[in-house]
Parts: sequence; C-alpha cells; structure tokens
Amino acid sequence: MKHKITSSLMPVALAIAAAFPAVMPTSAMADTNQDLLAELRALKARVNELEKKIEAQTEVRAEQQQDFNRIAVKTEAMEDARDMMGFKGLKISGYMDPAFIYNQRQHQAGFQFLNAVSDGGYTYDNSYIGMAVIDFTKETDSGSRWRVTLAPQRSTQAVAEGSASLVHEASVSVPLTDLQTRFIAGHIPDWSGYEYLPATQNKLITHNLLFDLTLPTAYTGAGLELTRGKWLVKGLLANMNASKRNANEKTPVLAYRVDYAKGEFQGFGFAGVHGKAKNGTENVTRDISAVNPDTGAIELTTEAVTQQDSRVDLFEFDAYFIRGDLTVQGQVSWGRQQKASITADPDSGALRSAMWSGLSGLVAYKFEPRLEGIARFDTIFNKKNGGGLLTYATADDHNGIGPDQTDADGDGVDNPSKGVNRSALTLGLNYAFNLNTTLKFEYRYDWASGPIFWDTKSDSYKKSNQLVGTSVVVSF
Repeated sequence: MKHKITSSLMPVALAIAAAFPAVMPTSAMADTNQDLLAELRALKARVNELEKKIEAQTEVRAEQQQDFNRIAVKTEAMEDARDMMGFKGLKISGYMDPAFIYNQRQHQAGFQFLNAVSDGGYTYDNSYIGMAVIDFTKETDSGSRWRVTLAPQRSTQAVAEGSASLVHEASVSVPLTDLQTRFIAGHIPDWSGYEYLPATQNKLITHNLLFDLTLPTAYTGAGLELTRGKWLVKGLLANMNASKRNANEKTPVLAYRVDYAKGEFQGFGFAGVHGKAKNGTENVTRDISAVNPDTGAIELTTEAVTQQDSRVDLFEFDAYFIRGDLTVQGQVSWGRQQKASITADPDSGALRSAMWSGLSGLVAYKFEPRLEGIARFDTIFNKKNGGGLLTYATADDHNGIGPDQTDADGDGVDNPSKGVNRSALTLGLNYAFNLNTTLKFEYRYDWASGPIFWDTKSDSYKKSNQLVGTSVVVSF
C-alpha cells in the first residue's frame, strides 16, 4: 500500500519540478538581483545621457538655423545693396609698368612712366611703355557689356589725337538675336596683328615695327561682332584715329577682323581697313590770287593749306602656334594711303601715294615655368616716293622714316624720292616673380638701308640704333 501511494504521487512531483526550477541558494539569488539592478541603472543612465545629447543637438540645430537665417537675410541685403549701386556683374582690373629705357642715338637713359604723348610724339622707344591702366567691365543680366578703360597720358585717344585724354577704350556690346550676335559701338582700340597693346599681354617691352608704324590706333564707330563655332568676326563703320570728323570730311572707314581657332594650339586671323582717314602731310599749298593794294594789279601767290583726309587701304594676316613652353607668332602687312608720301612729285609738285609692306615674327620659349626667352624680327619695305607710313607723312629721324639723309659726298639727300627700308631685331627675357608681377628685360637693334637715325651728339645721321630696356609689370 505504501508502495502504491509513492508511485501515484510521482507524476505530481515531476509536474511541480518542471513548473518550478530548483530553488537557488539565497546568496546566489541576491548576487543576481544586484547585477540586474546595476545593469538597469547603467542602462537608465545611458538613456538619460542620450536624451541629453539629443536635446543639446536640437538646441544646436535651432541655433544653427537662426544663424543661417540671419546670414541669409544679411546676404540678401548685401545683394540688394550691390544691385542698387550697380556692382552686380562689375569687374575692376588694372596694371602699371614703370620702365627704364636707354636709347643710343638719343643719348638718353632714364625711367619712363606716365610721360605725355605730346612730349616728343609717338616713337618706337616710348610707344605704350610706362602706363598706368584701370579697367572697368560691367555685364548686365541681359548680356549687355559696358567697358571703360582709363590710361593717363598714353591712352589710345591721346595717341590718336595728340590730346590729354584718359580714355583708352569706351565701348558697349549688346546682344541682338542671341549672345553670339552682338552690336558693338564706341571708342575701340585697333585689333590688327598678333601683338597685343597691354604690357600684361605683350611679351616684350617695345612693340614690333608693324604695330608702331603701320597700324591704326583706334576706331570711333559702330558695327557687329559674330561668333560662329571656331570663327569670330568683327566689323565697324568708323572714324579711324578720330573721335570726330572735321568740316568737309564725311567718309568713314570699314574696319574688320576675322579670327579662326583651328584647334587647341593654333589659329589665324586677318584684318583690314578701307576708307578715308587723316592725312599727315605738311607740304600742301594752293595758288591764290589777290590785288596788290599799291599797284592795283592782280598777283598770284601760294599759301599753306590743311590737308584733307585721304583714301587708306590696309590689310594684314597673322597666325599663332602655342603649345607647352613654345610660342610662335607671325604677321605680314600691306598698306597705302593716297597723297601721303613724304616726297611730292619732283616735276609737278603733286602729292603721291605712300605705300609699304612688312613682316614680323616672334618665337618664345619657357626655359622653366617662370622664365621665358623671346626673339622677334621685324622689317618694313618703304622706298616708294620717299617713304611714308600710316600717320607718318613727313621724315622722322627718330623712328627712322624717310629718304636716305646722306648722299655719297656726305651732304644732303642723295635721292629724295627713295625712302629707306627699316628692320629691327629684339631679344628679351621675362620672369614671373609671382602671379601678379612680371620682370622684363630687352635688347633691341634697329637699322635702316641708309642713314636715317639722328645722333644728337655728333649731329649726324646713322644707319643703326640700339635700345636697352627693363620694366616691372604689376597687375591685379
């Protein structure tokens, strides 16, 4: 009986054992509870820490948003103020290039900076050397461009008209059907040849002979500028070298320039001018009849008259190859101006046409990224009718233009109707001191086919001249 009861209670015991695990000792149970409580406290502390970080980040974001809003308001206010004052799309740049020039035949050496064109005229040893230039360019939202460049004493307008004008360029460019088709107008510097006028774009200090003696200075007029793929075409109806025509002058010139960028490294261009422009001859006279108050007889006399403008035809072709350290540029030119020769017809005294042709070539190589060597050769053929070049219709013993000044006997002019040919070889270095400063050095040797350079000490004519120059070009 006792055995049966025990057997019958066995399932109940097993069920109780399965439902309740074995009872742990009191000390072990206590340790486990303490560990759980510690973990819960640590977890709660971590949660509190994360909540504080989230709150802090929320506050930072709120402050950042406030700062951003303040910056946005200030930026909009600054943009509004800029637009109201006209500064949107405005760019200001400029440069200076103080120079030191030595001229052998002039026995002259010294610094050259901001000297007036009227002081000695335009010569190859002052050209556009020693300038201070500031340039303002403005582009509107519609794509119109406005440009004014100021250059005291040596602006293109000062050179063209012998004035004290500051204006180097004053031009507008207005898009017509699109941004590649533009109306252009104003006072615009000449665009002929491979060599640029600004010292920041000219590798040497002086300019080539074609630039100085055979090309226009500037145009005042209006025309079109067209960009079509690799082609750029510009044309103007304008006054050449004059901001206003004189009485009895009404024919403009057609001036044009075409450029083609053949590829990344090379291209070519050509330019021309055709029309009427100022004639610089001084030997113009006319016959006049007047009554002699003493005898009452009609007498014939002559008087000097101002020469009217005359027909000009100019054409030049230029090309370039620039790749890596090597630069090669060249230009050929031809020109004539009616009634502008230095020597009149020996029989009739009538003025004759001045005609010339010439070429210029330049090679430059960078020996290292900052140091570049340059060599340039120029020549002008100018023998016809005693010589005469564009705006140079009288003999010029400084630039070397006109008839051979010494005959076989050393006295006078051998043949007044035969002008001299002119050439020049120029060697130079330029060093980029930094992004805004370039140091230049140049040696130039000029010569002619006959004595034409006046030596101020010996009071005699020489066939050659030498020039040494150095300059510093600082731009922004």
